[in-house]
Amino acid sequence: MGGGRPQVPGTSLPKLAAGPVGQQIHSIYKGRLGQFAGNGQYSSHNLQAAMYEGRASGQEYVKLQVYSPPHLSRPTFEEAISHDFKDTHVGESFGPSWSTHWIKVTLKVPEELQKRQHLELHWDADNEGLIWTESGEPLQGLTGGGERIEWILPDIFRDGKPHTFYIEMACNVMFGNAVGDIIQPPNPNRFFQLKMADIVAVNLEARALFVDFWIIGDAAREFPEDSWEEHQALQICNEIMDTFINGHGTQDSILRGREIARKYIGNVDSSEVYESEKEPHVYAIGHCHIDTSWLWPWAETKRKIARSWSNQCDLMDRYPEHRFTCSSAQQYKWLEKLYPKLYDRVKGKVKEGTFQPVGGSWVEHDTNLPSGESLVRQFLYGQRYFESRFGERCKTFWLPDTFGYSSQLPQLCRLAGMSRFFTQKISWNNIDVFPHTTFSWVSLDGSQVLCHMAPAETYTASAHFGDVNRSISQHKSMDQDNTGLLVFGYGDGGGGPTSEMLEKLRRCRGLSDKTGRLPRVKMGDSVDDYFAKLEKKAEHGTEFVTWYGELYLELHRGTYTSQANNKWNNRQSEIMLHDIEYLATMATLRDKSYRYPKKDIDDLWEDVLLCQFHDTLPGSCIEMVYRDSDELYAKAFKAGDKLLRDALSTLKLDTTTSDEGQMKAINTLPWPRAEITKVPDSENYALVSGGPGVACVETLTGISNSTASINELEDGVFQLSNEHFDVTVENGAITSLVDIVEARELIPKGQKANQLVIFDDKPLYWQAWDVEVYHTRSREELPPAKSYIVERGPHTVSLCTENKISEKSWIKTTISLAASVEGQPSYVAMSSEVDWHEDMKILKVEFPVDIMNSEASYETQFGIVRRPTHYNTSWDMAKFEVCCHKWADLSEAGYGVSILNDSKYGFSTAGNLMRLSLLRAPKAPDAHADMGRHHIRWAILPHSGPLDHRTVRTARSFNHPFKLFHGPSTPTDTALVLNSIQLTGSPALILDTIKRGEDDEDVTRGELPTRQGRSVILRIYESLGGKARGCICVDGKVLDVKRVEKVNLLEDDGEEMMFEEGRCRIELRAFEVATFRLQL
Repeated sequence: MGGGRPQVPGTSLPKLAAGPVGQQIHSIYKGRLGQFAGNGQYSSHNLQAAMYEGRASGQEYVKLQVYSPPHLSRPTFEEAISHDFKDTHVGESFGPSWSTHWIKVTLKVPEELQKRQHLELHWDADNEGLIWTESGEPLQGLTGGGERIEWILPDIFRDGKPHTFYIEMACNVMFGNAVGDIIQPPNPNRFFQLKMADIVAVNLEARALFVDFWIIGDAAREFPEDSWEEHQALQICNEIMDTFINGHGTQDSILRGREIARKYIGNVDSSEVYESEKEPHVYAIGHCHIDTSWLWPWAETKRKIARSWSNQCDLMDRYPEHRFTCSSAQQYKWLEKLYPKLYDRVKGKVKEGTFQPVGGSWVEHDTNLPSGESLVRQFLYGQRYFESRFGERCKTFWLPDTFGYSSQLPQLCRLAGMSRFFTQKISWNNIDVFPHTTFSWVSLDGSQVLCHMAPAETYTASAHFGDVNRSISQHKSMDQDNTGLLVFGYGDGGGGPTSEMLEKLRRCRGLSDKTGRLPRVKMGDSVDDYFAKLEKKAEHGTEFVTWYGELYLELHRGTYTSQANNKWNNRQSEIMLHDIEYLATMATLRDKSYRYPKKDIDDLWEDVLLCQFHDTLPGSCIEMVYRDSDELYAKAFKAGDKLLRDALSTLKLDTTTSDEGQMKAINTLPWPRAEITKVPDSENYALVSGGPGVACVETLTGISNSTASINELEDGVFQLSNEHFDVTVENGAITSLVDIVEARELIPKGQKANQLVIFDDKPLYWQAWDVEVYHTRSREELPPAKSYIVERGPHTVSLCTENKISEKSWIKTTISLAASVEGQPSYVAMSSEVDWHEDMKILKVEFPVDIMNSEASYETQFGIVRRPTHYNTSWDMAKFEVCCHKWADLSEAGYGVSILNDSKYGFSTAGNLMRLSLLRAPKAPDAHADMGRHHIRWAILPHSGPLDHRTVRTARSFNHPFKLFHGPSTPTDTALVLNSIQLTGSPALILDTIKRGEDDEDVTRGELPTRQGRSVILRIYESLGGKARGCICVDGKVLDVKRVEKVNLLEDDGEEMMFEEGRCRIELRAFEVATFRLQL
């Protein structure tokens, strides 16, 4: 119809090809990206050449003078600037290691730079430093070695006049002073050359393009090659490079490059990039993990805090989205004391909500080795500090870097007001992969906290593209929740986030919104905001998977044993504080004029808690740290001894050691007990019995109903006997241990108990940290040695054996058996003196026993952990070395054997072979770790029947010896007061702590609101794993108790208990920790 021709559609495609176009060789164009921003052979022609617009240096513009304090001292700002300064210059070296040098900088900006957009001081001496104003305000930390070397000059400096400030130079790098491998002992003679002190005009657009290109380049490198997003990223990067090259690196080419970048990442020049309504998957939080001690001493940590936290305050002023979280009340307290101006600045940021305290503990402590009460005090002192200074308690327990997590932590967290837990260290397992990211962690008693482990598997992320990506790609709990927490910032040695990290995260967010594929990151929320979202999901029905019991780290097992003296100090200080609080509490009840020494007790606890930091107590610090901790413990023991004497004096218990007066004893444990004890400064023995409080002392004569004997059966073979046991010792080892009552031999035929063995101890890398699974392949028994009788009875018999370990080391071990005491368990006790000078060896003592069980039991804080004695799975085998406290036990139906100790924590049970680890000899990071003289006690406690209260109580008695002394007769009211509070009922219930209320009107230090009246706090726990009933019994003639409350660890008002006629009935679930307040 119509007869016309059809119309040919138009096209913009040229009819003729302009020329050949080849396919891009993907690998070549991707490899090309490294030319654009790197510092290699093309740096004079690439973006690096456009980064700076001008530079001034030399004495005319940057005049330098120095004061070098003597003797490695670290003077305050006021002290330092009071001294004369001498001229110095770029190129001069400063040292030695750990010394401090105060640099007075007089800076004058030359005229040609005064109107440049952005001026910085670039300072690099390859070591750490802190910039101070002329008036003494700390401004910003410097890291050195190319990292964090810039300081933005204030606009006032642009007036062409001289301006003065100071740099406090610390002669150490971020990770101490080792050369090469950071865990090697520090080099004491390290010097640092000042390489740069320049005024620099920075091209901010070039710097921004550098970060644009970095992130888009990461997309090209890390996105899958079969994704369009990867291909587009590569095209964008090459287009930016072509534009820069064709534009000869001009400012216009840089601005056009940024426009090209926006096609892939959008506009990323402000915090508004986070304001889109799209749902984020990754929540980024700035963090600065500062090890309170590790490869540097406490004195340097105090300065690291100031350097790191001042940086973060500065970044918060420049980046509104920046949220920074930091734990450890101790670090805040150091800042408060040593840097009050910076502390006020931090406090202001806390109030704004940008600087966020977290954790609720005094330090980021070890959780394997401290006692249960020490864990309580970490939370008590931490939470009280945060509440008193910032008005709020922490809701999240923050512990990313300790070497395993005790099974009772969830319960203690809940009792301290925290329902959330953040960590990531379990990702370091070297055998099994932990299966969860977000889960409910359940304590021995059934309490739970919601736990999140950073999916990026680090607490020091650099905020790279890959860190954001791994926060989802490595997430193991996506069935329940598809979000992850990204914790970024330089850490361990401090530093925290940098402006570069914040810029990278802006671009990552822009990329997610503009292009996609990368998980969407968000900044501006807190750690608590993140956990609140998870808790909200749980509230609405999300069932997070559960993990019951300890979070055992399959690594760093050597930390149960390294630095033995430090661990002994810890155990003894915990016992001392228990006794001080008990006796001081009783002294206040007897005599109202005696003032409970709250400040002194607080000071002692804070020192002990400091030493429980997760590198200090485990034994993985440099030698300097242990010199400091030895000094701190010595001071604590001296102060504690005075507090004990003051309390005893108030109780009219004169502790003179003269021979005048009646011999008496104090039992600081909460149950009566009896044992044969040697009289101090005498060859005599006494039967001490009674308590709690005052115990009777009966000096023993040669005639007794119960005796112990020793006989040499043949040359080198001895038998020690009492009413319970016959013990045969041959060449220092126990070849037979017969329970006479049960007619049962406990040592398998042909085997030897109390056998000292030594192993080669060379872990894969972490010397002080690790003992590896293969160490048992090098087992070597100490050679047979001479034994001789030390004591022949009748009250105690002892046999001493001297062993040569090597040409450098020896051990002398005394096996003792006391006469049986009616109604009390009997045990075989060992005490050893060791002169230890080995290299990379571990010393253990073995106990093969005729007991069969697939699980062994180990005391942990407020409870028991049961672990496999077999290697059925890799998870079982991984526990070839574990942590125990005062005892470990292997029992079968009807019988068992417990091994007690006075200061050891490393143990293993393989089949029926029990081993207690005694000493190690690592050479890094402390080249002299454990070298020298040691005194160690352990014991074998056989028991008929199951593991029960006898082991728990006997181990406590083994660690809490009676205190014997001469003095006048004990006043009746003293004896009544010391025994005025008793716990009756189930023997599984342990009255662990007696103390005064924190905020009682006659105790308070005024940091938190005062509580009317006086009170006594009791901490009780169920020790065996079953429901237990008991009764708190109070002597009404001594104590006028008005009411009893069950409270939390922080001693908040709680549930009022029924209290009638001096009795309060209680019931605790298995392994429950309960705190009661007796209001007087």
